[in-house]
Amino acid sequence: MRGLLYFAASLSPQISGNLGFSYASGHKRTMKKLRSLIVGVDSGDVVLFEDFEDGGEMWTGRGQRERRRRIKFSEKYLSEPTVQLSISLWDMDAGSVLRADVAAEAVTEKGFDMVFRTWGDTRVARARIAWTAFGELEDSDAWDVG
Repeated sequence: MRGLLYFAASLSPQISGNLGFSYASGHKRTMKKLRSLIVGVDSGDVVLFEDFEDGGEMWTGRGQRERRRRIKFSEKYLSEPTVQLSISLWDMDAGSVLRADVAAEAVTEKGFDMVFRTWGDTRVARARIAWTAFGELEDSDAWDVG
């Protein structure tokens, strides 16, 4: 039997531009205008935790649980970039309800906090999260006319 997996991914709350929410679809919509000629796209794939081997709380615990890791960008952006997250590996116990919330929090020009949350009796052995950041980079060839 195949199931459908849903998870939440959060964008930076400081995104400039138009921000809307469609209640009919339940999706956030964002528009960020980039003024730079150089757009940086940075990405990675991070094993956030492996709790099966050592009996960590994501595997053995119950109730609200969270893992967080600070991710640093390869280069500093001019302003907070847009960050997207996706679960690239999810090793779960199939004997309970599968619950997860994945979010990018505390986004700055230099990095962000990758956050994975679960609750109830969900047992997570390990999780790997892929991320991509989009934003403006400094153009060393640009003239400062201000």
